[in-house]
Amino acid sequence: MSNARHFDIDVAAFWADPYPDLARMRREAPIAFVPQLGSTIFTRRDDIFSQEKRIDVFSSHQPAGLMNTLMGHNMMRKDGDAHMKERAAMFPAVSPRTVRDTWSRQFQAHADRILDALAPMGCADLCKAFALPLSAECLKDITGLTNMRFEDMDAWSQAMIDGIANYAGNKEIEARCHAATAGIDAAIDDMIAVVTKHPNTSILSVLLAAGQPIESCAPTSSLRSPAARTSRAMRSRARSGRC
Repeated sequence: MSNARHFDIDVAAFWADPYPDLARMRREAPIAFVPQLGSTIFTRRDDIFSQEKRIDVFSSHQPAGLMNTLMGHNMMRKDGDAHMKERAAMFPAVSPRTVRDTWSRQFQAHADRILDALAPMGCADLCKAFALPLSAECLKDITGLTNMRFEDMDAWSQAMIDGIANYAGNKEIEARCHAATAGIDAAIDDMIAVVTKHPNTSILSVLLAAGQPIESCAPTSSLRSPAARTSRAMRSRARSGRC
């Protein structure tokens, strides 16, 4: 049992808007045990930055954790050599050179196309109308899963984000996460033959070229992680933006 100060939350309210509780924790209990989540939470940036490096205490390896249970054992839940092995295999897809020579051009093309379509409207919710389709289209390219709609990429990414934060054990959220990972499984299965015949700089293609086992390119691998993480990051940057 954690010896940190206990901090109770209303799970439904925290799920809808965690920021008031997190702000109060930062003021009153920057390291707090939240019984409703069964977890000890660090809420200050500097503490997280310093402590996450102590893998002897705060290991990424969490066999019973939600990410492993719902998404498989991917590189986000590995430390040291095991993490670096998968990271190195993926690196050619996300290297500065690949970003410069490939992704910048393709991402810019997506942005231009979406903005051109929005221009006649005069006003739009930048999160839903721009950041959402842009992040999803870019993720389709970089993961190699170009055989899905951007709406599917967004919905599946959100379902996985919700699933790995489902500490309250909501069965509906868990079911949506399973449906999302099944959808990505199917998309990967369809694209393996395509990128094997026509290699490119996508994550799926470079992992296969590196000799990564096929099962490691399924959602048990690193393909789910960037889909969930990057989609969330790109949308959050435009969350409050409106023209």
